[in-house]
Amino acid sequence: MTATELPSSLIPTLPGHTYTDPANFELEQENIFEKMWFCAVRSADLPDAGNFRTVQIGRESVLVTRSRDGSLRAFLNICRHRGAKLCVEETGTVKRNFQCPYHAWTYGLDGKLVAAPNLTSMPDIDRVEYGLKKVHLREWLGYAWLSLADEPASFEETVQQDVRERLGNLDAIGNYQVSELELGRRITYDVKANWKLIIENFMECYHCATIHPELTEVLPEFADGYAAQYYVGHGAVFGEEIKGFTIDGSEGFDRLDGVDSEQDRRYYAITVRPQVFINLVPDHVIIHRMFPMAADRTIVECDWLYAKDVVATGKDVSRSVELFHRVNEQDFDACERCQPAMSSRAYAQGGVLVPSEHHIGEFHRWVQEATATKRW
Repeated sequence: MTATELPSSLIPTLPGHTYTDPANFELEQENIFEKMWFCAVRSADLPDAGNFRTVQIGRESVLVTRSRDGSLRAFLNICRHRGAKLCVEETGTVKRNFQCPYHAWTYGLDGKLVAAPNLTSMPDIDRVEYGLKKVHLREWLGYAWLSLADEPASFEETVQQDVRERLGNLDAIGNYQVSELELGRRITYDVKANWKLIIENFMECYHCATIHPELTEVLPEFADGYAAQYYVGHGAVFGEEIKGFTIDGSEGFDRLDGVDSEQDRRYYAITVRPQVFINLVPDHVIIHRMFPMAADRTIVECDWLYAKDVVATGKDVSRSVELFHRVNEQDFDACERCQPAMSSRAYAQGGVLVPSEHHIGEFHRWVQEATATKRW
């Protein structure tokens, strides 16, 4: 059935092969993850000079490090000599330089080529030109956002615009002072599903009454099937008997400094394309970062962020962590249930979106425009 033959209350999804085809995933790697701003590393994870982390962005391994001047820098994790991977560890610390284990070409924390066997006999080599390939980096909300593009898109008109369009203005997220919060818990999930399924799931709440009993107890309006993201500026209101955003609705922590009375006792969900979810509640913030690894596999790193005194004094964050951890597990299980069916002949032309999911259609159009693909 084509889009023109569907009942007016339904609109089509993407066809099944876009969730399974390796060639389609490569298009997304090239045109989405390797061109757009990608939230890669929490800045506080690299506090000292020489700290580094490697991350996979599209088809590229990227090295993010703290330089001696205190700034964060990012480079393609490839030696300029013969292309060996420079750092194979996910995280670590070097004392002064990065050295390729193949031929010992050595690079400073600023990416400059500082040494190599017989380098002095090659005076024509420009040590900057043959240094590590730089990656554009922008810090915001306490995270390093990277762009592999030669000329990156405007950060304000892409990343920040997604937040602005969801909340109505950028000041609304500024009230949470996210960059000043501390990491209370991090959980990494290995999800056997396409990254688009995870985004689609996060954007809608048609499934909430079915699989999220704990969440709908805290946020009763979600049981009606309309996600908070459906309305610009709207935050889902806590239930009357709910004291905090916790697994049992018990009291959480003091409201974050800056959060105003209109934001109190409300939950805001924001999708920042292509791979970030931001969840705002009065006493903490939850940030998901997705790392699409294959057409049918996505690593999701989820951070629970709290006021400094909460973390410094060792307060028990388990009740608030457990709520969204359980939501994550429920959501990812649903996505993994869908993934095998994406290759079914029953889903060859895709599925359908009901009215409370119609806003997902805009995400689908965005993916198609970015990859220059057609719906049918």
